[in-house]
Amino acid sequence: MIVFDKVTKRFGDDTFALHDVSFEVDPGEFVFLTGPSGSGKTTVMRLLTREYTPSEGEITFGETPLHELKSNQVFQHRRQIGVIFQDYKLLSDSNVWENIALPLYIIGKSQAEIESRVTDLLKLVNLVDKAYLFPSQLSGGEAQRVSIARALATGPRVIFADEPTGNLDPETSLSIAKLLHKINQLGTTVLLATHDTGVLDSLKSERRLHLDKGKLVKDSHAGKKPKRKPVPVKVDPEQPDTPDESDAKKDPTDDHQPTEVHVENLDGAK
Repeated sequence: MIVFDKVTKRFGDDTFALHDVSFEVDPGEFVFLTGPSGSGKTTVMRLLTREYTPSEGEITFGETPLHELKSNQVFQHRRQIGVIFQDYKLLSDSNVWENIALPLYIIGKSQAEIESRVTDLLKLVNLVDKAYLFPSQLSGGEAQRVSIARALATGPRVIFADEPTGNLDPETSLSIAKLLHKINQLGTTVLLATHDTGVLDSLKSERRLHLDKGKLVKDSHAGKKPKRKPVPVKVDPEQPDTPDESDAKKDPTDDHQPTEVHVENLDGAK
């Protein structure tokens, strides 16, 4: 499903965010991306969403080499990858319901479809009673749950969670990790970038790709096959490169909306 083949991302002549990185992620896998700040985790996400393009090597998503995407196809590609950020990126002047519904309005879903989908997602993240609160009225854990629901709204094939527990206390961090694991068990491929040892210890059996100084130094499941089949999911059918502050020396902040794909049977996740 996701293939990085000898991928290098260089900024300038001598600043490497990633260097000769190769790995594959199969549909339905749960994969940790681990490593200290600056190791390249966020760069992997930006390459996967085509915010960056590789300096060398090739990235494939599904059957599509990303370098073959035309500029008018990038949006459709990003709709298949839901991104969850450490700082939530919620709209402060919109309530919980509106934040989750926004991606659905953007892609033109009907009001009835939006109401049904948002209701199901509020149940999944256990925030039905918070639907009309604003971000400033939420705890950090609640805000991150809203971010997760919004990332799932249009049903992505992949969730990429970039340090989602970085601003949370240990107990709340574990609850977020368990929620992401539940979403994975419903069929969505999950990549979780973290160096939170509590989260890693809570899911010891899951695959880990460990990055250090832009290099992939360890794959805990090297040579192994995924241990479970993915649940089927229904899929609805350029900007300049600049380095991210967590992976290189400079960074512009990009606020593009999280994207989409269907986690089916959400009611079964209560």
